Amino acid sequence: MLLLALSAACGSRLPESDFEHDDRTPPPRDSAPLRVGIIASATSPVGGSAFTGPRDGAKAWFDRLNARGGIDGRRVEVRLCDDGGSGVGNNECVHQLVEEDEVVALVATTVLDYAGASRVSGARVPDIGGQPIGSAYDTYPHLYGIYGSLAPRDGTTGWDGKQYGSTEVYRYFKREHGARTAAVVSYNQSASAAYARLVERGLRAEGYRVVTEQVDFALPNFRAVAADLKEQGADLVFDAIDGHGNARLCQAMDEVGADVTAKVTNVQNWTSTVPEAYRDSPRCRNALWATGSSRNHQDTGHPAVREFRDATKGLKTHSQWQLEGWAAARWFTDAAKSCARTGITRACVDAYMNRSEGYTAGGLLLPVEFKRLAEPPKTTRTCLSVARWQDGKGWVGQGDMNRTCFDVPQLAYEP
Repeated sequence: MLLLALSAACGSRLPESDFEHDDRTPPPRDSAPLRVGIIASATSPVGGSAFTGPRDGAKAWFDRLNARGGIDGRRVEVRLCDDGGSGVGNNECVHQLVEEDEVVALVATTVLDYAGASRVSGARVPDIGGQPIGSAYDTYPHLYGIYGSLAPRDGTTGWDGKQYGSTEVYRYFKREHGARTAAVVSYNQSASAAYARLVERGLRAEGYRVVTEQVDFALPNFRAVAADLKEQGADLVFDAIDGHGNARLCQAMDEVGADVTAKVTNVQNWTSTVPEAYRDSPRCRNALWATGSSRNHQDTGHPAVREFRDATKGLKTHSQWQLEGWAAARWFTDAAKSCARTGITRACVDAYMNRSEGYTAGGLLLPVEFKRLAEPPKTTRTCLSVARWQDGKGWVGQGDMNRTCFDVPQLAYEP
């Protein structure tokens, strides 16, 4: 940058002939690798592979990007850190990546306890496309969750400590399938319980009769839950639990004969491992539905999904979280490319992210935006992506995610 500044300052003193035949060697372009960090709870109490999908998707993007020359001729060097699913481990990862490795950004953060979030924000390091498992992405500036945020993000969670969620998923099943009774299954763990409370409130706001079921995180009794679901005559089952827990719940539902219209799971469990994970529960398996804010990872008719699948064909499994990690890495790349002329710095990348409005990662995401609204909106126009599992076909998309939209209320809940 100093050489360029000096050239501009002295340019008016050169004769015109020097501009017509300039044989001078241009200043060398910065070729040092761009260092990014990925924190994942690769080992955690939830299980070894529960939080690695976004990491694997992001790595696949960067591998392909580097094979094609990187960003402005610079290779992206990915530094990985496993925080073990603990707050102490997370702070250690943040220290290593942000302060020691001096990464330009964090990408696709997926952790059980984001204890180091305030340190990331304090260092003004953009955290791009992280999974909002906790409340950090609705609390701190410089953190940009994969689904966006309308909260002030001034250090206080949401608005006055409350977060907000909408009811489009429940409106969808009520309208499309006539569901009236819904059960919500969660762990007695803070993030799981908080999400479950939001689901319960949303269902009630949409007129459902709600059955709540909570199981012990360490010793869950899924058979008792399944028996109660059958007794209560639930049309739908929603969950705030991990993939392993879902598989055990489904097995228990088949064993007791609890048939439902839809066993609705979250984006974390939208994976290709369904035949193996649910091999002992064929009825429940074929009642699995997933909803989210990203395009079905099996929708290879879309060019952006096709590119993702081609680059990840070496992976043993595929998942929606992998696709979202890929989208997060693409987001960083777009930000970095916008900064190539002036310098790819934390500040420049952060400024790009802060301006993000309607970002889709080439059609992989529903339009994402970050707006610091002083007051929470009462209603929003919200769209969703929906898929259901069918043996022999896998995850089958249900309509266009950009057109499956509803005007729905925003409901407060405490994380």
